[in-house]
This record gives sequence, structure tokens and C-alpha cells, in this order.
Amino acid sequence: MNSEINILNIKSEQGFSIRSFSYSFFKRICDILISIIGIMILIPVAIIVKIAYMCTGDFTSIFFSQERIGKGGKLFKLYKFRSMVPNADEILFRTLELDKIMAEEYSVKKKLKNDPRITKVGKIIRKLSIDELPQFINIFLGQMSLIGNRPYLPREKEDMGVYYMSIIKTKPGLTGYWQVSGRSNTTFEDRLKLEKEYSNNACMLLDIKIFFKTFGVVLFGKDAE
Repeated sequence: MNSEINILNIKSEQGFSIRSFSYSFFKRICDILISIIGIMILIPVAIIVKIAYMCTGDFTSIFFSQERIGKGGKLFKLYKFRSMVPNADEILFRTLELDKIMAEEYSVKKKLKNDPRITKVGKIIRKLSIDELPQFINIFLGQMSLIGNRPYLPREKEDMGVYYMSIIKTKPGLTGYWQVSGRSNTTFEDRLKLEKEYSNNACMLLDIKIFFKTFGVVLFGKDAE
């Protein structure tokens, strides 16, 4: 009897392993193909963003890179179009130190509704959700996926608490469960719960649902701040 149970368990584990490999393999192929298209789109958009910044008198690089937490806790350089002033961190820390209301808002959401760091051009590219386009480079390199959890900052690791180990089971994504489930209207705690749920239930069907929901969010600018 025990031997039969063990055989069934082994077969079950093998079946899960095959499904998991098939899902990961197919997802990676999709990521490579879509990221190539995304990088082709990125080039003309980068030219437009650069011209827009120059028209406002801002000649600093339009690209921004920052260390983020990847799958398994491995750090990588994430790429974005710069939507903030060059000395953004300095302004953030100064704002949180001087404004208690904003400090409370940031402690709950890890972001600010009226963020003093965002440039005029930055507000537009964020509203259109094109500030994330350079992340197609990260996807092509295998550091991210099209669908996944938010790429968290190393300084947020402690705040992630018990959710950390679940979230790093999957690659960060350009879009994900949180982005189509409220985005700016959710607290940091709510976001972590959503992303733990995604990591524990990641599958092709869920990814497809998130992919199509993302179009509605991007096209209508819902909760895009």
C-alpha cells in the first residue's frame, strides 16, 4: 500500500515538473519574441522622449537604471525612461523629512500621489505607461518577464516581510497581477498580498488574463500614476 502511494506521489511530482518546465519554456520563448518587438518600438519612442525633454531645457540622459530584486533574490539593473528629476532620491528623503503627511502616505503606499520628483515630461510618459518600455531590454536578457511581480528595490526587502520568499519565486514583470488590480489605489500591504497570490498560482492561463487586462489599463490610463 505504502509503495503504491509513493509511486503515485512520484508520478504526481513528475507531472508537475513537466508542466512547470513546459510553462517556463513557453513563457521564455514568448518573452524573447515580444521583447524583440518591444525594443524595435523603443527606438523611435526614445527619440521622441529625448526631444520632449530637450524642449523643456532638460538635457540629462532620458534613461534611468536602478538595482532591483530579481528571481531568487538576485539583484539586477532595471532600465526605464527617466520620469523624475536627476536628484530624485535626495528630494524624496528631504520631502519625507519635512512633510509628515507625505511621509505617512509613503510609508503606507511606498509612493506619493503628488510626487515632487516627477518632471512635466515624466507625468505624460507615466500616464501613457511608456516609461516602462526600456524594460524590454531586461526581458530580452532574461532578468524579467512580460508578466510577473513588481521589481522591488533592495531597500524594500525588509518591508516585504513574510511575503518576500513567495514573491521572489518568479521573475519580476513588465506588467502583472498588481498592475491590473488597482495599481496606485492599493496599499503596499495589499500589493504584496496580490503578488504572493500570483507567485503561488502562476500559470499560462493567468498570464494570458493579465496580458489582456493590461491593454485596458494602458489604453484608458486607469490608476496610472
